[in-house]
Amino acid sequence: MANYFIIGGDGKQYGPVTDDDVRKWIAEGRLNALSQAKGEGDAEFRELAQFPEFAAAFAPSAVPGTIGPIKTSTDFLERDYELDLGGCISRGYQLLKDNFSLLFLTALVYAGIEGLIAGLGVIPKVGPIFTIGNLVIAGPLLGGVYLISLRALRGQPAEVGDIFTGFRQCFIQLFLGHLVPALLIGLSIVPIIIVAVVVIAGAGLAHNLALMLILIPVGLLGLIPAIYLQACWAFTLPLIIDKQMDFGAAMKASFKMVRKHWWQVFGLILLTDLVNLLGALMLLIGLLFTVPITLAALMYAYETIFGAEKN
Repeated sequence: MANYFIIGGDGKQYGPVTDDDVRKWIAEGRLNALSQAKGEGDAEFRELAQFPEFAAAFAPSAVPGTIGPIKTSTDFLERDYELDLGGCISRGYQLLKDNFSLLFLTALVYAGIEGLIAGLGVIPKVGPIFTIGNLVIAGPLLGGVYLISLRALRGQPAEVGDIFTGFRQCFIQLFLGHLVPALLIGLSIVPIIIVAVVVIAGAGLAHNLALMLILIPVGLLGLIPAIYLQACWAFTLPLIIDKQMDFGAAMKASFKMVRKHWWQVFGLILLTDLVNLLGALMLLIGLLFTVPITLAALMYAYETIFGAEKN
């Protein structure tokens, strides 16, 4: 009977354990396809999904690219939490210091890909093709970025190439996990656009001041649901890439947990936006340093809210 060593969600190593134990933990949702493991004679850890003996446990569903029938623990849905906003930022900064090459290069690759697509998006005629293409890859790409931050803070092996993990696993779920919330948030501001069109059409250009007095409060009021939903679904992609939930379950879980302390989560998002604004003011180069910090801060919040699956 083969023996294995496992790195748990808490970053600690467990084992040796038998293959039957591993299968049991997979069935209980305590391990998933991305959990790190190695055989007793192996030199390095790798993802459980790469072990042929556990392939049946991670069998894909009927639709290519979707998540297999993995049971993921949702015990966290009944928990409460308290976010330390400053602590999340400071721990994110410390994580960048401790894993500078990994997190900096990940941010550089992510920024390079998004920057290239944005540049191609302004090319006449073909630009919209690249813009649509970015909608397809944004979720899987960002999911990979989150995964690297999570592995770093858990002390698990990670490399820059892991940024593409979302394309190899759960691609469709990450795509939908990014697209569906974006569409719903976009729909929430449709009333603002309708009011603007109606008012402008009825008043004419001679009443610009009056239009501003009407549209500004209407616009601010219309942004409230968009801001609220954006915070509520902030952890959809991490839940998909980390716990291998389908996008609908991840959206519901994120929504339910964030609602418990919405102002805390919103405060952290606002704080991370301010940090990134400082990075943008430094000729945009600063973003290569602030983005890894703020992403790590969000992942520390994710760990606090959803908890690491314990072995």
